[in-house]
Amino acid sequence: MALVGSYVGLSKLLVAVFPVFLLAWLRFGIAALAMAHWVRRTPAEAPLSRHDRWLLFWESFLGNFLFSVCMLYGVKLSSAVAAGVAMAGIPAAVALLSWLVMREHIAPRVWLAIACAASGIALLALAGHDGAAPLSALGFALLMGAVFCEACYVVIGKRLTGNVAPRRISALINLWGLALVTPFGLWQALAFDFSGVPAPTWGLLVFYALAASMVTVWLWMKGLQHVPAARAGVFSVMLPVSAALIGVVVLGEPFTGLHALAFAMALAGLLLATWPARESTASC
Repeated sequence: MALVGSYVGLSKLLVAVFPVFLLAWLRFGIAALAMAHWVRRTPAEAPLSRHDRWLLFWESFLGNFLFSVCMLYGVKLSSAVAAGVAMAGIPAAVALLSWLVMREHIAPRVWLAIACAASGIALLALAGHDGAAPLSALGFALLMGAVFCEACYVVIGKRLTGNVAPRRISALINLWGLALVTPFGLWQALAFDFSGVPAPTWGLLVFYALAASMVTVWLWMKGLQHVPAARAGVFSVMLPVSAALIGVVVLGEPFTGLHALAFAMALAGLLLATWPARESTASC
């Protein structure tokens, strides 16, 4: 999640150079080449069922395609810091979906942690600004759409990890993302001047593609094999913290007392949800 936050923040630099659909198309294409050897089924893995195939499609459509579009346009219309605060709402959305769809039990302490994390986005929405300029309503709505897409990604991913290897999930949903965005990417590529892109931007694009489609997906799916979806969702508060740090340290965006309070709440939620429970001393 910290790595996801870093490329969410750095994507502000990429959307200043590439059109959004072209950027998404290049990302999925680069990752598809890097993960080609992950697509094949291992001998120990069962063939994909029809149910798993549908889950893979929805995992990619919501968690790859729509998340990328909403996040990239949302960051373009706001800021990396605002995106970070908005995405602090992911744990609340994950917990709600895991409760509704997977019937997972949510402990009172986790609900309190979710409330802390969600308070950050409420502060930003009530304040109506990102520290310097008015916050675009469309940009805010798109960031909230990205929050919902990421929550679906977590819950669907939990279902998939029971039947499909994490590396194969990463490769297959990336291929679906490439197929979905290709018509839009080609359309924008026809009018784009690739010769004007500086070398460092190409390097940042490669990092974004590999981090977004390959490394983080594998790490996340591997983790979901051992952690309940609701608890995993709370770890996503590391996404807004990392995104905000990139915005402030790398991009020079303003960081106000409102942002500090919002991120303090998000970190408090992380500690509440992950601090080891006190073991009972009573004898059996």
